[in-house]
Amino acid sequence: MTAGPGPLPDPVPGPRRRPALSPRELEILRLWLRSESKTVAASELGISLGTINTHLIRIRAKYAAVGRPVSDKTGLLIRALQDGLVSLSEF
Repeated sequence: MTAGPGPLPDPVPGPRRRPALSPRELEILRLWLRSESKTVAASELGISLGTINTHLIRIRAKYAAVGRPVSDKTGLLIRALQDGLVSLSEF
């Protein structure tokens, strides 16, 4: 019986720097990650799609500022999981 490959190396060496997200940014990020779309998330929060987009742009900018850029929903989900902002049990 052969052993499978070992764990993948961490793409972010050393301690991870977490961006300082506001409580509202965390709320929007979590809801959007669990939602089917930005439109659904906006509707559930009673805010506009533009407001959702603005918050997501700021969240991505904060991740980029700490050297951990992300460009899509999957990337934000991975970062949020890595940083303990969400857990798999929420999905």
